[in-house]
Amino acid sequence: MDINFFFEVLIGGLLSGVMYALVAIGFVLIYKASGVFNFAQGAMVFFAALTCVGLMDKFGMSLWLAIPCTMVAMIVLGFAIERVVLRPLVNQPEITLFMATIGLAFFLEGLAQLLWGSQVHQLPLPIEDVPMQSLLDRFNIVVSQFDVIAALICGVLVAALALLFAKTKVGRALRAVADDHQAALAVGIPLQRIWAILWAVAGVVALVAGLLWGARNGVQFALTFIALKALPVLILGGFTSVPGAIVGGLIIGASEKLAEVYIGPLVGGGIEGWFPYVLALLFLLVRPEGLFGEKIIRRI
Repeated sequence: MDINFFFEVLIGGLLSGVMYALVAIGFVLIYKASGVFNFAQGAMVFFAALTCVGLMDKFGMSLWLAIPCTMVAMIVLGFAIERVVLRPLVNQPEITLFMATIGLAFFLEGLAQLLWGSQVHQLPLPIEDVPMQSLLDRFNIVVSQFDVIAALICGVLVAALALLFAKTKVGRALRAVADDHQAALAVGIPLQRIWAILWAVAGVVALVAGLLWGARNGVQFALTFIALKALPVLILGGFTSVPGAIVGGLIIGASEKLAEVYIGPLVGGGIEGWFPYVLALLFLLVRPEGLFGEKIIRRI
């Protein structure tokens, strides 16, 4: 086995895994604080990316103007979702909230294409998808410069979220709401305002994910399916843990690439698309709550 090629595949998988983790974090933020599995997260990724390129194409904005404008739009969208869709459904069964996010996903997908069109767009981020020359010269390993910079951007965002949760008054309120809704209400924490902030943060996370995935694969409807790849990440890492989403993303990213290269030829190839789900299924049998999830003890 060529050890350089092995590390090349492994590093590429880990870097892709960081981008999977970024999408998964959007799910974790909402689920941890409200218990709602946000099926619309993939649609939010698509909506953010298409809005950004739509502002550039239709209004002639530069990338650096379109990004903050889209960020404002995603924050407003997050507040609107909490106010219009979720607040009227407070105290309803979880399945009702889940179905609401499914309807929201279809609405956002249709609204994005109604506003900006359904054709495929290129998103010209100033990051070249070329091999990093230093690694190529020193170790003879081909690693994409785009993947490395995208991973660094994701790392900065995760660090910013960690500081938000750990060091700010809003972050402490978020942690209190995540631990116990009723206790948070009892001490005067405005639960609905905290949920609105979380949805706004999830919108910003969706924007970053949409920009990176859109630059790599083109801004198209297929971006909505990126959320499906986050499901194995959540199963491995746990639905309530941001560190779990990161670790789960790294595991899924590395395993799917290695499986495609080393196991794929033995079974005819094409296993990269479904191998993460098989891995997640096996993991469910061993540790259903995930690596960092909270274990639930049910009393009979």
